[in-house]
Amino acid sequence: MRLLLDSRSSASTPDPLAAGDLATLYAWPADGGVRANFVSTLDGSAVGGDGRSGSINTEADGRVFHLQRELADCVLVGAGTARAEGYRRGATPIVVVSGSGRLPESLAAGDGAVILVTCRSSGRTEDEEVWVEGDDVVDLPAVVARLRSTGMPRVLTEGGPHLFHSLLEAGVVDELALTIAPRIVGGDHQGVVSGVPLGGASGLDTEIVHLLEEDGSLLGLWRVRRL
Repeated sequence: MRLLLDSRSSASTPDPLAAGDLATLYAWPADGGVRANFVSTLDGSAVGGDGRSGSINTEADGRVFHLQRELADCVLVGAGTARAEGYRRGATPIVVVSGSGRLPESLAAGDGAVILVTCRSSGRTEDEEVWVEGDDVVDLPAVVARLRSTGMPRVLTEGGPHLFHSLLEAGVVDELALTIAPRIVGGDHQGVVSGVPLGGASGLDTEIVHLLEEDGSLLGLWRVRRL
């Protein structure tokens, strides 16, 4: 993997990056923040023909995906995405957002922490593994604030596209890590964000942090200008 651009040092190198260099590039800011991580094809699809993002992942994207999980305090994900992608418990705590209060079966048991975040209309009672934030919909700013207050300021969200839209709309997304896979899938695309337009006619502005390349995959990190 080679560094094409680093806005913090204006450096680039044709030489492969060391593992430590990659960890430095993807380290969270000192005060944490919410970072979204997605992969997309050249024609803008966030999933392959099977409806899953795993089918368009590349080897480079996989390494960065796992690295960011290691660096994060928790993974924030929508219940639909966790269900479709078959999420399982692991070393990094998983925080599942579900308005209906239903936890995907793949996360019901196993080693590793899981927190279900829902709203009062779901009828769920709060305990250590169930957080109730919001009345009819989940209050995402309250969730992010609570994660920070409980020692999890570095939040990695992996979608899906509807949750990403809601997080952007709520103004809590700080960064977007996006891999452009050198593939074209065709069909009706599901993009990385789904919902009504954000930020007016021109959308939301971003600022590039770095850009990497390996075997045709482009891996970038952008800062997101909040609404």
